[in-house]
Amino acid sequence: MLESKAYDVAAEPSQIKNIVLLIGDGMGPQQVGLLEEYATRAPQSIYRGNNSAISKLANLGVTGLSLHGPADKLVVDSACSATQLATGVASGSEMIGLNRAGQKIPTILQKAKAMGKSTGLVSDTRLTHATPAAFATHQIHRSMENAIAEQMVVSNSVDVMLSGGLRHFIPKDYMLSGELDALETRLAVSGLSLKSKRRDRKNILRQAESQGYELVFNEGQLQDAHSERILGLFANSAMVDGIEASNQRYHGQPSLRNMTQVAINKLAKNPKGFFLMVEGGQIDWAGHNNDAGTLLHEMIKFDSAVDAVLQWAKDRDDTLVILTADHETGGFGFSYSGADLPQAEQLDNLNGDIYKPNYNFGELTILDKLYLQKRSYSAMWKAAKHDDNKPSADKLVQTVNLNSEFKINDADANTILAEQKNAFFKRGHKSLGVKIASKIHDFSPFYVYLNERPLNLIGRALSTKQNIVWSTGTHTHTPVGVFVLGPEHAIKQFSGFYTHVELGKKMKQILTGY
Repeated sequence: MLESKAYDVAAEPSQIKNIVLLIGDGMGPQQVGLLEEYATRAPQSIYRGNNSAISKLANLGVTGLSLHGPADKLVVDSACSATQLATGVASGSEMIGLNRAGQKIPTILQKAKAMGKSTGLVSDTRLTHATPAAFATHQIHRSMENAIAEQMVVSNSVDVMLSGGLRHFIPKDYMLSGELDALETRLAVSGLSLKSKRRDRKNILRQAESQGYELVFNEGQLQDAHSERILGLFANSAMVDGIEASNQRYHGQPSLRNMTQVAINKLAKNPKGFFLMVEGGQIDWAGHNNDAGTLLHEMIKFDSAVDAVLQWAKDRDDTLVILTADHETGGFGFSYSGADLPQAEQLDNLNGDIYKPNYNFGELTILDKLYLQKRSYSAMWKAAKHDDNKPSADKLVQTVNLNSEFKINDADANTILAEQKNAFFKRGHKSLGVKIASKIHDFSPFYVYLNERPLNLIGRALSTKQNIVWSTGTHTHTPVGVFVLGPEHAIKQFSGFYTHVELGKKMKQILTGY
């Protein structure tokens, strides 16, 4: 009789059946650094000196760097960048789900759905905004949000959709009927504005209902939702900003963290797996506005969602968590200056040396002061305005100083309120179509959102006190981080320097096999 012999058989690598893609819109390395500096070094940090979830994810997995430029330009917008992540194909500026030639390219989300996997999109902006739109729709321009809303629902490719943007899903001149049915009752009790951006009578909510979506409009309705297919629209336009969220002023909305948790819990029920994209979209908006306090709060908001994903995925061998950005916004950074030079200090060492740095390298208390900002620059400007007119200098000083630990004076206010001829006037242009604009003294070609220039100027007025510099009101080409958590055999290929097109190809190949 032959003796049985034991053989060591190498275990097969586990198959990746789930991908959670986390996108910090506008989140360059500088923004990640802001969060981590606050978390670990701010004297009064809410993290109590512990690392951020982003840092923890990076340390548990591998890290790469990615360039994100369009097919034929240097600097990318969110639509093109998200399209390249979603398709693994080079795209053109402001395109949605298309290659540079304008051809529709199946996205990783659509391929996952075709394989029988569940799919989800979560954002704190609008569902129809550039980043979520690029994963589920195909349009020649990102501004076509009404068409994007309709295509998202009609295509049936997304199982869970949670964000803002109700205005693109309700018909022109929409009013609730006299006798409310179940859908209208949920909408009525949400208290949301019913001001539509559509130019037609199409009710995309009704289309969604007919296709089996459970529609929810506030936090309570989301938590009570029992369907595996959910359309949640929690604001007429964007959801609350980071400062509002940090102060628990949600106005009935779910947090980005809660939306992420609900999406994962729903999608994970599918034994075939899922693809989920979660966007912290207002990091970008704070960068556009050169608003450092709001930027910090947006990073904290996003980090909380990252933590929820990390807690769910960290011990799994069938899931990849990929955290990246579409681009960097604002050219943000702390810097040292010649203002408020440090005083000499006698050290308590053996020699009793006198220590006196030559420049102001920035006090750590700046981080706490940024966190203590009470309103975004946008909310401050709105509060200071009289009707539709710009505020007086006195009112602007009063409003900013009430809401910021960093103060402005009358001279600052007059600089913020100063105007000049718009050198880049273009009749009919969405942003540049006005002849008079706020006066930017340098880099004015790169402050293209003219209605936001006063916010940029508030940032400029406070920047010396904050030890902060901003180089632009738009995007930069700065390579962004890619932090990947999962089984070693799957994540090692994400280490290194590559492009978003290559990153998109990697994700698609791992999840779908092609």
